[in-house]
Amino acid sequence: MLKKFIAAILIALPALTFAQGKFGIIKTQPIIEALPETKDAATQLETASNKYQEEFKNFEEEMNKKVSEYQALGEDTPAMVKDRRMKELQDLNNKMNEFRSMAERDLQRQQEQLFAPIQQKVHDAIMAVGKEGNYTFIFEDMVPVYTGTDVIDVTDAVKAKLGVK
Repeated sequence: MLKKFIAAILIALPALTFAQGKFGIIKTQPIIEALPETKDAATQLETASNKYQEEFKNFEEEMNKKVSEYQALGEDTPAMVKDRRMKELQDLNNKMNEFRSMAERDLQRQQEQLFAPIQQKVHDAIMAVGKEGNYTFIFEDMVPVYTGTDVIDVTDAVKAKLGVK
């Protein structure tokens, strides 16, 4: 019986501590969007994306040219020539698909590299605000079902910590 009582206290103790904690919510997206580093990162990504789009456009133009040439071949063109041209089209199509995949992976990698320090900066500011304000938890305010009056929105405090409006 004593063991059950002690176990009940041990189970209830964290719940009592949790109920007395200080809770905050935050909207990180507006904070990230307000940072100048985010605009710089987005510009860099857009520049890289434009270069890939330009190169892909060159692939498409080359493909269209080769398709037109293939379609212009006369009926008297030997089958071996037609087969070689068809193989060139298939190879070019494979290169285009490979290029598209590589470009997407590279842009994803660049995005991760550019935004990792920004996310870390915001995380560090949230941690600092949490420690300064003695918060038990700070939750991302994505889809709250209910927010009580004792929950504090710390978005402005984190923005102030980062020096953004």
